[in-house]
Amino acid sequence: MARGKIRLSRRKKAIRNRRILYLVLVVAIIIIIALVHQIRKQNKEVQEAAEKVVQTEPQIDVQLLDVSEYSRPQIALEQVNAIVIHYTANPGTSAQANRDYFNNLATTHTTKASSHFVIGLEGEIIQCIPTNEIAYASNDRNSDSLAIECCIEDDTGEFNDDTYDSCVELTAWLCGKFSLTPETDVIRHYDITGKNCPKYYVENPDEWEEFKQDVADYIEQYGTVTDEDED
Repeated sequence: MARGKIRLSRRKKAIRNRRILYLVLVVAIIIIIALVHQIRKQNKEVQEAAEKVVQTEPQIDVQLLDVSEYSRPQIALEQVNAIVIHYTANPGTSAQANRDYFNNLATTHTTKASSHFVIGLEGEIIQCIPTNEIAYASNDRNSDSLAIECCIEDDTGEFNDDTYDSCVELTAWLCGKFSLTPETDVIRHYDITGKNCPKYYVENPDEWEEFKQDVADYIEQYGTVTDEDED
């Protein structure tokens, strides 16, 4: 009789434990679903705001490179999944000089290199490659990313204020145009290959995080619908 009661007690405990485990699993699943929903909602809000930034297109000087296997091979870029930030690594040079260097590779044949955009020391933006073609800039990510080269004043590799502001504006605009999220889709050349590029923002990761936040803040500021917009 005592053994029967013990077995019954064990069975009840086992049933109770299974019920507790089931409830814990249900609660965990509900929490996970809620978190996923919240993340998706936040990403959607950021992307919707970014799409509105498209209306504030920065001033871009379009100087497309000559078609060449060394800089502009005219290979289709079918899907843009990232924006890659670079630095020119040649202090004091202008956006025009770097654009012309890319173009002259068709003659010099010294290497294969290019970028979709180059931002100069005065904040000027030159477009070298259409956004529906690849550039020779980001190695394994050439096929699905846009490249932005930024000019620098000195060996630190830090962008001056004009260059920085234009890079934030251009990056935010591109995020809107291609429905990208700054936190996950704006990356450094370093994040692809480990190369020390852009130098200052590799050696100072907190500054890189601040850059991405500035892009997100720009999107929030200029991508939010105002009462006047709704009218």
